[in-house]
Amino acid sequence: MILQTNKWICFAIGYVFIISGIAKLVISDFRVIFSNLGFPYPELILFIVAIIEITCGTLIAARIYLKQAIPALIVIMLGAILLTKLPILSSGDFLSFAFEARLDFVMLILLLMSWKYK
Repeated sequence: MILQTNKWICFAIGYVFIISGIAKLVISDFRVIFSNLGFPYPELILFIVAIIEITCGTLIAARIYLKQAIPALIVIMLGAILLTKLPILSSGDFLSFAFEARLDFVMLILLLMSWKYK
């Protein structure tokens, strides 16, 4: 039963990250978001993050190289929470923070579960 559940969890994780990576490459709003983060070379960082999401999402969906793919996506999720969600919390709006960070926390938990039960 755990193996079957893990298979579906891996598919769900892969789906979310593949779509997220593709969206980062084709939706121009992400360029603005990354530019506002204050990183040097924001378009290069956006491209690298998108490629990592697509590649690692594909590997996880295929359930191969999980030891390498999962930590990379955990780092991306932690970065997303720290850079884009915590500023909402620092403004004192907990409900907006909780709403905006909901998928980030779910994906982080699923990544950790998949890493533990790989």
